[in-house]
Amino acid sequence: MSQSSGLSASAGRVTIREFQPGDEVAFRKLNEEWITRYFRLEGKDEQALADPQSSILASGGRIFFANIEDYCVGCCCLLSSGANEFEVAKMAVTASCQGSGIGRKLLHAAIEAARAAGGRRLYLETNHILTPAIRLYESVGFKPVPPERIVPSPYARADVYMEMTLV
Repeated sequence: MSQSSGLSASAGRVTIREFQPGDEVAFRKLNEEWITRYFRLEGKDEQALADPQSSILASGGRIFFANIEDYCVGCCCLLSSGANEFEVAKMAVTASCQGSGIGRKLLHAAIEAARAAGGRRLYLETNHILTPAIRLYESVGFKPVPPERIVPSPYARADVYMEMTLV
């Protein structure tokens, strides 16, 4: 599927689907768009974006895409952390479609997939400057991780840690 930054959310019905062969370019572009707008790509980003098949999917992770017609306008990863814990990562919605509910749909898909897989806890790492994303996470039930339970992140940009209980 192609990725378009000029397509607005009102252009058609948004559908959520899982990663398919050929989605690698859209996955990379969507994530590079937001990461490089605010931060810089880090080694862990490069690894995931260069080969999502081996870095995410091969270890049981899932990648969800939001499509409008045939265009990928958003994505979100669900990573298994073991012990019934999952992480939401690489959440991206192209700039022209932000604020239209696409991120919420992607997040709900990840939450439901984690529940269906027997997940008990879902967590994420973000940055304090991404206030619309933080508000979205809070609105679906994510809460700050207590400081004594924060595990150091492989990302230099991570300074906000959130979690939600699924059961």
